Amino acid sequence: MAIFKKHMNFQRDLLEYKSMRILLVEDDKGIVRFVRKGLLENSFSVDVAANGEEGLNAVLRMKYDLVVLDIMLPKLDGREVLKRIRSTSIQTPVIFLTAKDSEGDIIHGLNLGADDYLTKPFSFNELLARIQAIIRRDKTVVYPSRLQVANLVLESDGHRVFREKTKIELTPREYALLEFFMRHPGEIITRTMISEKVWDVHFDTSTNIIDVHVSHLRNKIDKDFEPKLLHTVKGVGYVLEDRG
Repeated sequence: MAIFKKHMNFQRDLLEYKSMRILLVEDDKGIVRFVRKGLLENSFSVDVAANGEEGLNAVLRMKYDLVVLDIMLPKLDGREVLKRIRSTSIQTPVIFLTAKDSEGDIIHGLNLGADDYLTKPFSFNELLARIQAIIRRDKTVVYPSRLQVANLVLESDGHRVFREKTKIELTPREYALLEFFMRHPGEIITRTMISEKVWDVHFDTSTNIIDVHVSHLRNKIDKDFEPKLLHTVKGVGYVLEDRG
């Protein structure tokens, strides 16, 4: 029974993390590769910024659950990035990565508003433990369990989907795809984004598998209902929104 309970808790955590989006701001390509790979394997969605300006713009533009932020960055260092983030009242949790490990550096980083501080070199398991601790501590990073766009409702607790009062049966892949769309209503979602965030693989331009899945999903959620919600943005991707 204890083993079964532990397995169920692990599955619950995977489902929770699957919807969580992390921004990694790091210019070292080697660190980016192994951190991104580890986060994807642990069911997080990951965006990467290679310099401070790019990282700051990403945080101001998108909602992230957590930011992993290097201090020594091109264009804008991590401390300045964090100062500007906090000056806008954005309270997204931030973990600093740095080669500096003196007590003064650590205190300064925490005083700027960092939630944790990890010195290089570090193991991925240590970083993962820090991320999980912040997620457990900060309840604001958990997405709502009920999502709604017009009369389309998704209940993540029971993996249920409804249009008005009609329950819609979806495959696991269709459900994951719809959940991604519904967590980003009104945003243009490219095929590459779907490939990386839902499939967690690099997009292969020689296959139309994403278009096929989107087409199946559209038939189920839109064909017999109004208003139409899942729209194609020609040459770019898709958007889920009520255009009425």
